[in-house]
Amino acid sequence: MRSMRTIKAVSKTFPCLWDMSYGKLFKSTAHLFSPYWLACIPLTAIIVIIWHGAIAAQDAETTGIAIENINTNIATLQGTLNAIWVLIAAILVIGMNAGFGMLETGFCRRKNAVNILSKNLIVLALSILAYWAIGFSLMFGSPDNPIIGGGGWFLSSDNPATYGLDPFPTGLPISVAFLFQAAFAITTATIVSGAVAERIKSIDFLIFSLLLVAVSYSVTGHWVWGGGWLGNFKDFAGSTVVHSVGGWAGLVGAAILGPRMGKYVYGRPQTIPGHNMSIATLGCLILWIGWFGFNSGSQLSADEMVPYIAVTTNLAAASGGIAATLVVWFKNKKPDLPMIINGILSGLVGITAGCDGVSYFGAVVIGAIAGVIVVYSVDFFDSVVKIDDPVGAISVHLVNGIWGTLAVGFFDTKVGLFYGGGIGQLINQIVGIISIGVFTVIFSGVVWIVLEVTLGTRITQEEEINGLDIGEHGMEAYHGFVKESDSFSDRQSITLSNVDVDTDS
Repeated sequence: MRSMRTIKAVSKTFPCLWDMSYGKLFKSTAHLFSPYWLACIPLTAIIVIIWHGAIAAQDAETTGIAIENINTNIATLQGTLNAIWVLIAAILVIGMNAGFGMLETGFCRRKNAVNILSKNLIVLALSILAYWAIGFSLMFGSPDNPIIGGGGWFLSSDNPATYGLDPFPTGLPISVAFLFQAAFAITTATIVSGAVAERIKSIDFLIFSLLLVAVSYSVTGHWVWGGGWLGNFKDFAGSTVVHSVGGWAGLVGAAILGPRMGKYVYGRPQTIPGHNMSIATLGCLILWIGWFGFNSGSQLSADEMVPYIAVTTNLAAASGGIAATLVVWFKNKKPDLPMIINGILSGLVGITAGCDGVSYFGAVVIGAIAGVIVVYSVDFFDSVVKIDDPVGAISVHLVNGIWGTLAVGFFDTKVGLFYGGGIGQLINQIVGIISIGVFTVIFSGVVWIVLEVTLGTRITQEEEINGLDIGEHGMEAYHGFVKESDSFSDRQSITLSNVDVDTDS
C-alpha cells in the first residue's frame, strides 16, 4: 500500500503535466486553421451544394423520363386492346352472315335453298370489295364535308386523318376501322336479300347490292358517322343507318318485283311455309350472338361500357322474343316459331340505336314494344299493302329500325323525353329517319327501275315453279330427297300449277 505522502506528491506534479498537454493541443489546432485552410471551407461548401443540386436534377430528369415512358406504354397497351376488341367484334359481325343465310334459307322453300345461300355468300365478297374501293372513303373521308366524303380511295392513304381517325394509339388503326365498318355495310345488303327472295334474278340482286353498299349506304352513313350534317342525330350502332336503310331498299325492291306466284289467291294472302325451321332457328341464335359484336363493338374501345351495352342488347332480345310469342299466341291461338324468331330479331334491331344510353329497364321496354310491333307489321304488309316479304325483313329491320331510333328520343337517360331531356332529341331523330329514308327510297327506286327496264328483275314463271336451284344453278340443295308439292295454309295437297296464280298486282 502506498503512503499518503506519495499520493500527495503525485497530485502535486499532475496538474503541471495536464496544463502542458492542453497547450500543445491548442497550438496544433490553431496551426491547422491557417488562412489557406480557412479559405478552403467556403470553397468546399460551394462544391458540395453544386454537386447535390446536380444529383437532384438528374434524379428529377430520370423520374420524368420514367413517368413519360410508363404513360406511353399504358397508352399503347390501351390502344392495342381497343384494336383487338374491335377486330374480334368485326369477326362476330361478319359471322352474322351465316345467321342471315340460314335464317333466309329456312324461311323459304327448299327449291330455292342453293340460290339463297349462294347470294348471301357472294354478296359478302362483293360488298367487301365495293366498300374497300369506294364506300369507306365516301363514308369517312373528308370529315369536314357535311354531305359526302372522299379521298383515300381503295384504302390507299396511310394518314388516319384522311378517314377521320386519330393516330394510334389514341385512335384505331385504319385497317381495323375499315374491317369493322365493312362488316356493317355487308349487313345492309343481306337485309335486302330476304325481302326479295325466291323471285329475283341473281345478276340484278348482285348489281343492286354493289351499288347500295358502295354509294347509298356510304353517303347516308357519312351524314351520321362520318362528320356529316346529321351530327345531332343519335344512332349508336345503326338502327337507321344500317337496318332501316336495308329495309327501305328491300321494300322498294319487293314492291317493284311483286309477290311470289301463289302468294295471293283472289286477293287473299296465303302463307307459304318455310322448308326448314331447324336451320332458321340456328340462324337466329347465330345472329343473337353476333349482335354482341355489332352493338358492343360500336363502342370502338375496350372499356367499361362494353359489358353494359352487351346487357342492354341481351335484355331487349329476350323481351322482344317473349312479347312476340305472347301476342301471336293470343292473336292466332298458337305460338308461331317464325314469329318468335322475328320477335327476338326485332328486339335486337330496336335496341341497336340506343344500347349505350338507355337503362336496363328501358332496354326491356324497347325490346317488348318491338316484339309487339313485328307481329302486326307482318300482317299489315301481307294483308293491307300486299307486299310479299318471305322472311319478314321489312317488318324486322325497317319498321323496328324506325322504332329503335325514335326510342332514343324517349328512353335515353341523358337526352330522352322520359328523363327530362325535352323534345329536342326526338325531333333530331325524326329528321334523321325521314332524310335517310327519302334518300334511300329515291336511290333504290331509280336503281331497281333501271334494272327492270334493262335486264328485267323477275325470273320466269317456269323458273319460279321449278325453283331457282335448278333454273339458275342447275343443282339441288337436297339431292336425292323426295320432293313435295308447294302447299299453302288454307289449301292442302295442292300443286302450284293448279293454283290460281293471280298475284293481285
